[in-house]
Amino acid sequence: MKTILVPYDFSQEAINAFEFAKDLATKAKCKLKLLHIVELPTTQSFNTMGEINMADNEINNVFMIELVEKRKKQIAEIDTLYQNAPYEFSTRLMFGNPYAGISNEVTEVKADLVIMGSKGSSGIEELLIGSNTEKVVRHSKCPVITVKNPIKAEEIKKIVFASDFNDEEDSDIIIELKDLQTLLGAEICMVKVNTPSLFENSRDSKSRIKKFVEKLGISNVQVEIYNSSSEEEGIIEYADDINADMIAMATHGRTGFMHLISGSIAEDVVNHAKRPVWTMRKR
Repeated sequence: MKTILVPYDFSQEAINAFEFAKDLATKAKCKLKLLHIVELPTTQSFNTMGEINMADNEINNVFMIELVEKRKKQIAEIDTLYQNAPYEFSTRLMFGNPYAGISNEVTEVKADLVIMGSKGSSGIEELLIGSNTEKVVRHSKCPVITVKNPIKAEEIKKIVFASDFNDEEDSDIIIELKDLQTLLGAEICMVKVNTPSLFENSRDSKSRIKKFVEKLGISNVQVEIYNSSSEEEGIIEYADDINADMIAMATHGRTGFMHLISGSIAEDVVNHAKRPVWTMRKR
């Protein structure tokens, strides 16, 4: 792990993510970059007759100027505060679309890990809109840790890794997760969730997981088969039952129609889990 990127929007969740990222950067002795993106308004304000409402635009312009100046000052203060940190620290202020900006920055700095806050969502908002966090989780080229509540890196001692262990791509995922496991000295609890529609004999599941563990040389690991009404609920329930500190899983990165049909268990877990969630897109 050489570079951690933290998208930062001054929310409490972002503050929690930044605190966690600082802990990890200290342990890994890596670079830590904080990114703030000011989303500029892209639409004009029209009145009922279809004419541009100049008064509203002037108010918006004044607001944006004040906001930009405020953010510049805040980012400069953060930059100064951490210049003597035990890791290489930098900041960047950008303008534009948050998701596009984060994606470009991941590529530009060759980020090995993104750590960002997540408010979570539900209902119609979750179905139709999706947050910038969800988009980053779905498409990021590197692993992403989403954080809601305050947590310290040294508190991560038990990581749930959820999978069906059928996909060869899970091997790439677990190799990345092993790096985090080693850094934190954590135990990995591998779980296969059985649901009524996707039931499998426990003996068969455990045999496959055992081969998976042996093939990849994973140590400090536990194996569990967990029954639940859905995969998402089972993952969250199992993590609750064993008092896990983090959930880890792959995301398929589908978009458009396929994403709407199949959904994404990883994004659902990110939205609804209280603990941090580590995700990585399958190649």
